[in-house]
Amino acid sequence: MQGGQIHGGAKSLMRSLRWLYSVLASATVLAGAAPPPPTSVARFDWFEYRGDDHQPKPGAGEYGNPILQGFYPDPSILRVDRDYYLVNSTFAWFPGMPVFHSRDLVHWTQIGNAIDRPTQLNFDKLNMWQGLYAPDINWHAGTFYIVNTCVGCGGNFVITAKRPEGPWSDPVFLPEVTGIDASLFFDDDGSAWIVHNGPPEGKPRYEGHTAIWLQRFDAMSLKTFGKPQVLVDAGTHPERNPIWIEGPHIFKRHGIYYLIAAEGGTEERHSEVVFRSEKVTGPYVPFDGNPILTQRDLPADRPNRITSTGHAKFVETPGGEWWALFLGVRPYDSAGNFNTGRETFLMPVRWEKGWPRITDPGQPVPWVAPAPKLPAAAKPAVPTRGAFTVREEFSSARLAPYWMMLRNPADRWWRTSDGALELSARTVRLGDDGNPSLLARRQQHLNATVTTEVRFRPPNDNAEAGLVALQNDDHWYFIGVGSDKGRPIVRVRRRNNDAPAGAVIGEASLSQRAGAPVQLRISAHGPRYDFAWSQDGRRWQTLVRNADGTILSTKKAGGFVGSTFGLYAHE
Repeated sequence: MQGGQIHGGAKSLMRSLRWLYSVLASATVLAGAAPPPPTSVARFDWFEYRGDDHQPKPGAGEYGNPILQGFYPDPSILRVDRDYYLVNSTFAWFPGMPVFHSRDLVHWTQIGNAIDRPTQLNFDKLNMWQGLYAPDINWHAGTFYIVNTCVGCGGNFVITAKRPEGPWSDPVFLPEVTGIDASLFFDDDGSAWIVHNGPPEGKPRYEGHTAIWLQRFDAMSLKTFGKPQVLVDAGTHPERNPIWIEGPHIFKRHGIYYLIAAEGGTEERHSEVVFRSEKVTGPYVPFDGNPILTQRDLPADRPNRITSTGHAKFVETPGGEWWALFLGVRPYDSAGNFNTGRETFLMPVRWEKGWPRITDPGQPVPWVAPAPKLPAAAKPAVPTRGAFTVREEFSSARLAPYWMMLRNPADRWWRTSDGALELSARTVRLGDDGNPSLLARRQQHLNATVTTEVRFRPPNDNAEAGLVALQNDDHWYFIGVGSDKGRPIVRVRRRNNDAPAGAVIGEASLSQRAGAPVQLRISAHGPRYDFAWSQDGRRWQTLVRNADGTILSTKKAGGFVGSTFGLYAHE
C-alpha cells in the first residue's frame, strides 16, 4: 500500500456534489418513492494528523532525536554504498516491517513494507504483542536479506529481495533457530552466520536467564547447518543474574569481531552491552565499561526524560564515522507512561582503546546534536520527526505505506473512490481479536490532533463509523456517528480491558440527516484525550474532555506497540 499526500484541488466540488446527491436521495424518500438500499460503506473525505511536542529545534548542521517518532521499535540499519536502509518491528500490524531509505541518517522516507501480502504470514488471532519481532536487514552479493522472528506464527525466518522496496519473497523458515531476535552476519570470506537470543543450555537458573547463540547459514539455500553454539550465557556478569540478553548483532572492525546486545529488559533498566573476540565463534569477552548505552543511571525525576534505551545496531559511514540507531521512549509523566511507543534514536559511536561507546555513565541522550558528516538531504515529503502536519486527501488509488490494519485482511474491505476512502462496515469489531475495518497510522507526538470528515448512513443501530485512538484490542477510544432508534447521533466509546464493545461515555444528537458529512476530532495532550465533533467544520462541540489517556500507554495496556489513530467502521 503506498501513495501520498495531496492538498486541495477540485475536491470541494466533489464533496458538494456528493452532499447534493444525499439530499436528493433523502427528498426522494420523503416524496414516497422507493428508498435506496441501505449502505454499509463509510466514506472518509480526508484525514489530517497534526503534532507538536515543542521539542528543541536543530539548527544548521544538527539533527534532532528521535529520528523516527512514534511506534518504530527495534531498528536495524544497513548501508549499501551511500544509501542507508532501516527496518522496524510491527508485531501483529499489517502490512508489517516498514522499510525506510536515507542518504544522511537523519531524514527518512518509507519506501515499502517487507510483509505486504497476506499470504506471506498469518497473524490471525494473534495478540498485538505477538507477530514480527526485531527484524534485521542485510545485503550480500546483490541480494537484500531480512531475518526475523514471527512469534505465534512460525518462528524465525528469512526473506530476500533484489530491491529494498520489494517485492520481498515469501518467508523461508529456519526451524533450527530457536528464540527471538535473529540477525545475519557475512564475514570477509563470504561465510554467513545467524546470531540470536534463545534459552540457555540446560535449565534456566532464574526468570530472564537467556543466552546468545550462533549458527552457520547458507545464503544460497537459505538454510542453517552445523552445530549451534552458545556465545554468551546470561549476560555481561552471569554471577549477578542479568536478565533478557537479546537483540544481538555481530560486526567486524580492524580484524576483531564485536557482539553487541540488549540487556536488562525493555523498560527503564534497558541497556546495550558489547563483547569482542578474535574469532567469530568466540570466546567473547565483555567490555569492562559495560553498558555502552543506558539511561537507567540518570535521576528518575529529571524533566523531558528519554528512557529505556537499548536494542542498538551500528553503521559505518563512507567517511569512517560510526553511528548507532537504538530504541527509546519519551514518558509524559512521573509514572513512566508513554503512548507513542518505542521510537528510533540516533547517536554517534566513539571508539576508545578498541571498544565502542554510545553514552558515558550519567550522560543523557541528546535532543539535538551535531549531524553526521554526510551530504545534506532534502526533507522527506512525509516528516518523521519534529512538529508537522500531514493531510491525506485519498486522491491516489493506493494508500501511503504507513497505513496499517490489525492482522491480515481476509478480504478487500477498503478502497479509494472519487477522492475519498471507503470502508465497508462489517460485523467484525474492535475487541474481536480479528481484522476489523480499521486503517490506522501511528501517534507520533505526545501532543497530537487528528481530524476527519465522515459520511455514513447506519443501516441499523449497531452500525458506527468514525475515528479511533487505539493501543490494542482491549484498550481504545472511539468517536463516530451512529443511530439510536433511527435518530442520527455522535458518540464516544471507551474500552479499558472490559466489555468488547466498550462503554459509551458521551453521546449527542445530530441535527442533519443520516449520511450528511460530520467532522470528528481527537486531541491528545500527554495523558489526556479530548473528543469533539462539528457539522460545519467551524463550530466544534467537545463531547468528552480530559479522558484518561494512560489506558493507551504501554505500561497499562501491556505489550510492545504504541498508540495509533485510525479510521474505522462496523455494522
